[in-house]
Amino acid sequence: MQRKMIGIFGAVLGSMLIWAGNAAAEERFSDLQYSKWAADGIEYMAKRGTVAGYGDGKFKPAGLVTRAQAVTFLVRELYPEQLEKPSEGTTYSDVPETHAFTKEIAIASKNGLASGFPDGSFRPDAPLSRAETAAFLTRAYSLSEGKETANWSDTESHWAAAPILVMSSNGLVGGYSDGTYRPNQTVTRAEYAVFMSRLIQFERQAAIQAQDWDKLISYMTVSEQVGQMLMPDIRQWNGKVTTTVNEGLKSSIHNQDLGGLILFDKNIVDTRQITTFTHNLQKEAGDIPMFLGIDQEGGVIKRIPGGTNLPGQMALGATGDSALAEAAGQLTGEELKALGLNINFAPVLDINSNPDNPIIGMRSFSSDADLVTRLGLATITGLRQSGVIAAVKHFPGHGDTMVDSHLGLPVLTHNRERLDSMELKPFQAAIENGVEMIMTAHIAFPAIDNEQVTSLKDGQRVPVPATLSKKVLNGLLREELGYEGIIISDAFTMDGIAEHFGEDQAVERAVNAGVDIILMPQNSAAAHQTLVNAVKNGTIPIDTIHASVERILELKAKYGLFERSESLTSKLAQLNKVIGSQGHREVEREIAERAVTLLASRDGKRPDSLQQEDRVVIVAAEEETAKQLERQLKLASNNLSLQTEIAIIGQAQTKETVAKADYVILASYQFRNVASQFGWTAYQTLINEMNTRNQRYTLLSLGNPYETIYLKNIRSGLAVYGKQEPNTEAGINVLLGHQEATGKLPVKTN
Repeated sequence: MQRKMIGIFGAVLGSMLIWAGNAAAEERFSDLQYSKWAADGIEYMAKRGTVAGYGDGKFKPAGLVTRAQAVTFLVRELYPEQLEKPSEGTTYSDVPETHAFTKEIAIASKNGLASGFPDGSFRPDAPLSRAETAAFLTRAYSLSEGKETANWSDTESHWAAAPILVMSSNGLVGGYSDGTYRPNQTVTRAEYAVFMSRLIQFERQAAIQAQDWDKLISYMTVSEQVGQMLMPDIRQWNGKVTTTVNEGLKSSIHNQDLGGLILFDKNIVDTRQITTFTHNLQKEAGDIPMFLGIDQEGGVIKRIPGGTNLPGQMALGATGDSALAEAAGQLTGEELKALGLNINFAPVLDINSNPDNPIIGMRSFSSDADLVTRLGLATITGLRQSGVIAAVKHFPGHGDTMVDSHLGLPVLTHNRERLDSMELKPFQAAIENGVEMIMTAHIAFPAIDNEQVTSLKDGQRVPVPATLSKKVLNGLLREELGYEGIIISDAFTMDGIAEHFGEDQAVERAVNAGVDIILMPQNSAAAHQTLVNAVKNGTIPIDTIHASVERILELKAKYGLFERSESLTSKLAQLNKVIGSQGHREVEREIAERAVTLLASRDGKRPDSLQQEDRVVIVAAEEETAKQLERQLKLASNNLSLQTEIAIIGQAQTKETVAKADYVILASYQFRNVASQFGWTAYQTLINEMNTRNQRYTLLSLGNPYETIYLKNIRSGLAVYGKQEPNTEAGINVLLGHQEATGKLPVKTN
């Protein structure tokens, strides 16, 4: 029996009844107002693409179903691939080749769904009875007798007593208040649609409970299957920020059968709102819950307002402490899970070996492969312990690039030996430790795949990025490294893909290369239709889709996504106990304090010290940053009677202001740009002048800690690896002598 190709074939017209075969053919019928009891079942079957109306927007729910129409319904559910073959005809005396449903009746008879009468007829146009309905459906589906009581006064000696009992005892059909079943009563279109929808949903639930994913997939339409493989973002709808489940979002979820969504800070107002939002999103998901993911790396990439403000991965790298990395992963997961999120696109396993990397930088743990591996594995463990999926990134490695794949297509030209010893090392270790989701990089690796294609941007030949490379994803990741989990792409809105490849081509190529989930397609509806068409046309094998969907369902079950019993009230009541809890804040503070690293010092032990009644000038590129440092300095130094003033780097009066200071905090922040092209000259000028005057100062690195490469003769410097409040507060405390700078620089600067 083959149910796996439901929903992709054309329509059959018979007796003025349209049997629609495309998922896009779902209708909203205008004549169900008096059949509301059946509306859900009718619309469910219409969405499956099995039955539609009469072409005028009407379903005619009270119309009778004929025997021919009934078996056609079943054939389109169970054997659609056989409908593509030439008709074999039938031996029934009353089913000529010209009959509208000859092929369907022949297929039904061949597969044992229905039989004729002793006189050699099939009676195709005779109305279907309730007894025949039970017989047809129990033949079509392998049902056993259920647990419900079903004793009808008029079925004991009926020829269909057995199938009626099976259907009734499973709650799929009912009788009447007088204790009868009325087996010979005819069945309406509404009733038949309801019987079918109940049975299919019953079988799906049984498959879910048994975690029989092959069986569940067999009851999923192609639309549903490829929908599981899409994970669009929902930042806006009709130009407005999306913070609730609006009608447009509902429509997308239902029409595209979406299996997941990625959320951003724009979708989040506060913790109660996001918890309500995710709860309501899952209510729209039907019987297969959604992956709801977010980038909560910590540090510079943080989407959740409020809550714990972790200092970031490079700060963890400076501590070198695996236990802290695990604690950071666990508390992050606990907070995400409390908010209804189940995937964290973290940790970053890229090794930031190139100071000129414009996009990774302090998002990485280190430039050392072993340290990245050790802390990455610990973070994965912490997330897993919290019940949140870790999606590590960006395979095979984004740490040694000078192009941001959001803006272009980077090419990494290292040979395979170098890739094995550096870029691939953390991913190999993560695979060996059971990581369950890996995000691809939109980066070309000619040492693995040297194929080139013509760019749609300018007609030039460009290399194929890892996301679209079968050699990288199937050959290297699955076959060589032995990875069996989910492969999710990086965002398809990024220029590394968007500029050079049309979305239709890119989506199809990615799936054929080995991608299980397309993240952030530019147009999710178009991507969905592309995949449906590709399955129909055979350009993506159905077995490829099934393998991806099975991996997705397995992981959803493993992390308890099918267990959705907790009420929204209960979820909201738990928020204050989890989000930003005292224990989480203590981990945040410990990471920040232990990360502070001495970059330069006159005595080799500590930065220049602040003294009583010093006039302190705080210089930064942004006023907001300078004010944050000023506020923290005042709060922490109440016994020093400091006078403070802020200045902005590069402004005309800044040099004069600095010259009058007793102490200068010179804050630098280099991130999301090429370090060698950063505006270091203004900083060097101030450093030279302060050195000439023998002023006390500290260069406070708030971003990528590469200042010592580009700035000379720094006499006092600290790195805190981020301008978040915990990071800068820890740096201020070191300047005031409240704590030592014990961090170790996790990247090479020579």
